[in-house]
Amino acid sequence: MFTGIIQAIGKITHIAPLDDGVSLRIASSQLDLGDVKTGDSIAVNGVCLTVTAIAEGQFSVDVSRETLNCTVDMDKQGNQVNLEKALRLSDRLGGHLVSGHVDGVGEVITFTPAGESHLLVLRLPMPLLKYIAKKGSITVNGVSLTVNTLTADQVEINLIPHTISATTLNGLQAGAKVNIEVDMLARYVERLIGKQVNLD
Repeated sequence: MFTGIIQAIGKITHIAPLDDGVSLRIASSQLDLGDVKTGDSIAVNGVCLTVTAIAEGQFSVDVSRETLNCTVDMDKQGNQVNLEKALRLSDRLGGHLVSGHVDGVGEVITFTPAGESHLLVLRLPMPLLKYIAKKGSITVNGVSLTVNTLTADQVEINLIPHTISATTLNGLQAGAKVNIEVDMLARYVERLIGKQVNLD
């Protein structure tokens, strides 16, 4: 479980093919690996992955073909990625509950300065829109964000300067694809009432 509060930016330094996926080596001078061991979970651009090795300030993870098929930018050497270690029960929940299970891929429509902040407009897959609510939470490339405005197939999000400086979202541009995870509470509500709900 994660919070969507990014702890560090990493870089994919090596990719090795597996029978059904790839193995990634990720380096980050910002992420403290002192309390990380093999078998622990780290969210990489919003994807929960299991650490398979740790050496020389880098960690390795395996990414299955299924994960590669439903996410973006998980198999590009040199790519920068947002990193968050798994949540402890004693930690503060600064963002929202994030599972690290990507629900789909969104597309950046616009990413423009708006005063001190930036306005991010995303087009989401239609099946995900029913889980999105105005002023609700959404995860974009692992970052917990608040939805400002919701339209037929788009969401508008305001990114404060800290988010821009502390994550890889500062490199977004129109046409870019991003990993999306909806608020898991919306999915549980739908399951509990036994029918689809509109949460706007």
